[in-house]
Amino acid sequence: MSRSSHGTHERGHNVANMSRYRPPSTPASKYITPAGHARLKAELDQLWRVERPQVTAAVSAAAAQGDRSENAEYTYGKKRLREIDSRVRFLRRRLDGMVVVEQPPSDRNRVYFGAWVTLEDEEGGEHCYRIVGPDEFGDVAGYISMDAPLARALLGKALDADVALQAPEGLRRYMVVGIRYEPLTPARS
Repeated sequence: MSRSSHGTHERGHNVANMSRYRPPSTPASKYITPAGHARLKAELDQLWRVERPQVTAAVSAAAAQGDRSENAEYTYGKKRLREIDSRVRFLRRRLDGMVVVEQPPSDRNRVYFGAWVTLEDEEGGEHCYRIVGPDEFGDVAGYISMDAPLARALLGKALDADVALQAPEGLRRYMVVGIRYEPLTPARS
């Protein structure tokens, strides 16, 4: 098959569509609580100072056994090293640009980062969420990422505000019935 001026064709495939290039995704927000920041730093430290040296030693020992092509420990160890290195790179980049939010906002009557928000749905049920950074929302029940649609709809709202959110099952309406802030940093004794 010949090459055209609108794309390179080989064996019926458009080579331009086969590249590994993917457009960049929207970057996640860079805000994080002190507890979330400490957790990410602890994970980085554990990977770099504990797991990576252990896996490196295991790979070296497996490599010393000879034939690497059929050595499962060597193959698994190399794969695990790549996973650790990838996570370490991600954590270092992520931590480098983080903004640790250590104080609640001056206006505690509105929903901002770190707020616990109590919502009442149309059926009268109450739901309580804490708005946190995208790196920590899976840590604790009730935490939602500030990048989530519900959190974005809540940010800046005051008590008794109505919030409408388009969900897969249809439009959902909530009323803000509670806003509270806990200290973001532990009290010093």
